[in-house]
Amino acid sequence: MSTGVSRRAFLSGASALAVAAGLGLAGCGSSSDAAQAATTGAILAVGSTAMQPLMEAAAEAYGSTEQGASVSISVQGGGSGQGLTQVSEGTAQIGDSDVFAEAKITDADKLAALVDHQVAICGMGPVAHPDCGVENVSLADLKAVFMGQVTNWSELGGADLAITVINRAAGSGTRATFEQAVLGGDEVPSSFTPQEQDSSGTVAKMVKATPGAISYLAFSYFADDILALSIDGVAPTRETVEQGEWPIWAYMHAYTQESCDRAVTDFIDYLLSDNVQGSLVESVGFIPVADMTVAKDADGTIRSR
Repeated sequence: MSTGVSRRAFLSGASALAVAAGLGLAGCGSSSDAAQAATTGAILAVGSTAMQPLMEAAAEAYGSTEQGASVSISVQGGGSGQGLTQVSEGTAQIGDSDVFAEAKITDADKLAALVDHQVAICGMGPVAHPDCGVENVSLADLKAVFMGQVTNWSELGGADLAITVINRAAGSGTRATFEQAVLGGDEVPSSFTPQEQDSSGTVAKMVKATPGAISYLAFSYFADDILALSIDGVAPTRETVEQGEWPIWAYMHAYTQESCDRAVTDFIDYLLSDNVQGSLVESVGFIPVADMTVAKDADGTIRSR
């Protein structure tokens, strides 16, 4: 699997940061002419539902440009695992994932054929029904909840209300990111079997409608009618993610095959251009990669940039 750079002007002067972050396009036929003529083709982007709002907004904006007007882009959810499977098998042109491909693909040849384009940062955090009576939890207590060891909000200083844990499905990149940061590799007891939901949108609806519920969502799904919990006194905000103070975040990866056609190449270039990175990324609740003061590798190790 390879990474590289094809962005030509990343927020006027952040090119070196972009290179360090592994942004961009390698091996996917990037063209050198910044003012491309219109291209034609069809693109299927499948995967992360956390990433879906960004990809849908970018696809719509790209369709309004001269270059993208004749390109049909279909964006579907299904989870990061689904997206990575389909792009590696060639049944989708882009695999949207909020985990590194190494977390889902074990076939070395398939992994080597993929190119990682990191298009944004996604902050994620625990969310609860507003009646739980708790606004801040320790990381240790949060882990205990999702291990099935704490079962009532009163044990955390909140209401006398049973905790209903709502997980994403096993193939979810959001779930993988949350569990890596919160569970730290510990196995959930087989006797603890919380309900699972296939999409972030469904999780948001379930948490809103279920007294005592707790789950986790990308910041882009936070809303006034669900409670975003702080962890160890740190609020889930863009600033705390950028500074490395908030523990739960992920790169938004747009994976492609090493060899792909002009329509895919141009759309990836667009995702990494100032048109998207300068405003659209932020407008849908994500963070430009260049704004981060820390970086994360496939093993979850975080270091200063």
